[in-house]
Amino acid sequence: MAVATKEKPGEEVWIYEDYLSLTDDKCYEVLNGRLIKMPVLSFEHQRILKKILTLLVNFAEVEKNLGEILPSPFDVILSETTVVQPDIVFISNDNLKNIKEGRLFGPPDLVVEVVSSGSYRRDRYEKFVLYGKYGVREYWIVLPHEKVIEVWCLKDGRYVLHSIAAEKGEIESCVLEGLKIRLEEVLK
Repeated sequence: MAVATKEKPGEEVWIYEDYLSLTDDKCYEVLNGRLIKMPVLSFEHQRILKKILTLLVNFAEVEKNLGEILPSPFDVILSETTVVQPDIVFISNDNLKNIKEGRLFGPPDLVVEVVSSGSYRRDRYEKFVLYGKYGVREYWIVLPHEKVIEVWCLKDGRYVLHSIAAEKGEIESCVLEGLKIRLEEVLK
């Protein structure tokens, strides 16, 4: 394993090169040098993901030709020690040049994470900080059990709550201007 800066003494630090050397068929992320095995996704998680993905593809690709919408697994390399696989990413036409070797090097314009019980802390707090730090312009946090979708937009280096739907209502994107999605279309 290659050497990188350690967060804590004695802690093994993973870097992008180590991540590429993994040979099993499981999905992983590297968050601040820590290798994280991704949880097995439930039927409900995948169903919600499919609904959001369909709405985003129809708006951003089919109707507006704004860029690419991709579901996981898709590697996003934010730094040498941070490799993520968001549930859904939007990469604007201007940023498609950052796709090399089938991976995105740098932040996507928009990320969607459908939170499950096994990913709550990571998606809600850890990735919230990481996505803001690396310049992801918009972050959607989908909380199926609470029937909530939050849309956070990066303003002056910090996330600001742009839109929220709880139980009912609609969310609105700041990156995909004009996109509005009713909660009922995604979470029933």
